[in-house]
Amino acid sequence: MHYPRAVAERAVNSQGPGTGRAAGPGPAAAAPFLGRRGELAGLRADVGRAGLDTLAGHASARCRVLLIAGRPGTGRTALAEEFAKEWAAAGECPDGVLRARLTGPGREPADTGRVARDLLGAVGRQPPPGAPDEDLTALLRDCLHGRRALLLLDDVHSAGQLAEFVPDGRGCLVLAVSGGPLTGVSDVRPCTLGGLDQPAAVRMLARGAGGTRITVDPRAAESLAEACGHLPAALALAAGWLWARPEAAVAHALRALRESGPEGPGDVAEPLRRAFRLACSALTGTALRTLRLLALAPAGLADAHTAAALSGCPVPSAAAVLEELAARGLLHVVPEGPAGRPGRGSAPWYAVPGCLEPLLLGLLRDGERPAEARLARARTLERTVRRLRSCRAEAEPCGSPGREWLDTVPASLRFTDRAAAAHWLETALPVLRAAADDAAVGGDLDTLTQRLADALIGALEAHRGRERAAAEVYPLYELIARTAGRRGLPRRAAAALLSLGDLDAGAGRRDRALTRYRGALETAGAEGDRADPVTLGRAAESIGATYAELEDWQRAADWYGRALARCLSRDDREGSARLHGRIGAALTRAGQWEEALRAWRAAAAAHRRLGDEARYVRALSEMAGVLELAGRPGEARRTAREALRRAERCGDPRSQSALRSLLERAAPETESSAVTEQASCETQSHRD
Repeated sequence: MHYPRAVAERAVNSQGPGTGRAAGPGPAAAAPFLGRRGELAGLRADVGRAGLDTLAGHASARCRVLLIAGRPGTGRTALAEEFAKEWAAAGECPDGVLRARLTGPGREPADTGRVARDLLGAVGRQPPPGAPDEDLTALLRDCLHGRRALLLLDDVHSAGQLAEFVPDGRGCLVLAVSGGPLTGVSDVRPCTLGGLDQPAAVRMLARGAGGTRITVDPRAAESLAEACGHLPAALALAAGWLWARPEAAVAHALRALRESGPEGPGDVAEPLRRAFRLACSALTGTALRTLRLLALAPAGLADAHTAAALSGCPVPSAAAVLEELAARGLLHVVPEGPAGRPGRGSAPWYAVPGCLEPLLLGLLRDGERPAEARLARARTLERTVRRLRSCRAEAEPCGSPGREWLDTVPASLRFTDRAAAAHWLETALPVLRAAADDAAVGGDLDTLTQRLADALIGALEAHRGRERAAAEVYPLYELIARTAGRRGLPRRAAAALLSLGDLDAGAGRRDRALTRYRGALETAGAEGDRADPVTLGRAAESIGATYAELEDWQRAADWYGRALARCLSRDDREGSARLHGRIGAALTRAGQWEEALRAWRAAAAAHRRLGDEARYVRALSEMAGVLELAGRPGEARRTAREALRRAERCGDPRSQSALRSLLERAAPETESSAVTEQASCETQSHRD
């Protein structure tokens, strides 16, 4: 598929008025950082400045924390990124820069566990699936101890939230971005931001207007900068308006900004609100509708596919619209993608600036009916599900059903190869998770939510493998269980609870696994006579296996027996044979020899009827061992000999070795002497 060239790859042409629209991408594209030199110097100096603990004669137990405070639109995140770039270039953080945003959709605090999992993945540590948030943050702090990394935490809500991520030791440096001072964080001097200085603000306008227009009317440029409150976000929008109108003078932009409407409610600065209305007044048709609907973009991030699904236009048209909106300062280009994984040839991603999120929501409410917004969300989810299915199919072998389905998919939804599909999955993972979470809100799209979660689980396990994907799929199974319960789908909810129980058991959390399995049994049994016997049997068997791991053998045998009853009711011969063996093993460990013998005899008979010679031999071997423990050596020897003959016939060296050892232990002294004497005679005869 063809995408327009990335915004950052084009050069800005600063032509004067009347020469036609500038050929470049606009003032917001890959522009160098302007101003804030004093603030950058202050941050660098604050790193090495002695803190209050040091002045008091106490060694600080935690790393240094820098704070950039300012209202949205002041360029606080841009300043943090510039500091991080300079700090990394100076070699001060050889272990890299780790980034996380601590504010989620709706300006709510981000999920602490998810942020910790992402950061653990960035440092190469596989987080345990389903671990509590406090365990994940503690593990993250331990992983960062002794490293020299820069931890950039954007949109921090509170001091308590920040403290969860501050590592111990003095090796790392934490750079926090917040709306104001964070009381409670010791030894922090906030770098408070306001507007840019006048020269920097005018230079920012010149990116869109061109140097000639600024030179012709410098007073108007200064007045326009003042009308924008010298806020970088408002200046970028005004510069974008000028870039789109090369025939307009700076005075025209000033007049249009002043006439852009009265002050409105909310927490957005009035200069930014006016500049946003100015920028929107120049948009029409698909561009304006796409901008409105970008308020629904998961995690505030979108690529051409997301924009196309939201607005209902072709992907190439959506790509051109996104490029245009970025040129006007309404979007930011994300060079490294949502997960910070750049790739050659990847389509660009765009982010909605955080300061514009409330304004976009207002624009959506005013311009789109609720039904249209819901339809846009459904289109986006449906397209995402198809891309995830295509991603999974790329990991399947040729000739599989997934590959056959892939041949029917339009080219715009396919990937060039497995590597491209895996790269897209890892790059878009934050957006995919946010899409699933957003879809579950309200419950009106629960069916699509479950399909999306299923498709994401399948793609992750296909490309990562079950073990590496466990931490990511755990919250997805929780989402499926929650939505299935809300929609009255007990079988679906029970299946998700069983998967969660398996993940908990694999992580060693057996008590939580028991809770999950019992929940699945109760949920599946709520259907009464219509209950799924397979789910009920699997839940009972899983409970038995968990009790076996806890070495509660009597309860394990009891639950295995309940599972066996389910298998017998549906004539599941393989399951019945397996469960007879599990019951026998549990009763053997419990010391109930007669009951264990009956179970192993039933298991042997079942395996023999199935024609499974190897398992039949193992059942006979277990019977011989139980007979030996029960004090019946003669029967044990006869059973072991029969098993040994069959093991030699089917070529099972492991069983042969165990059975020979058992025969040696079970042989009485007289028989052993006779065997030894006979062997000696045969040896002497051979010599003669």
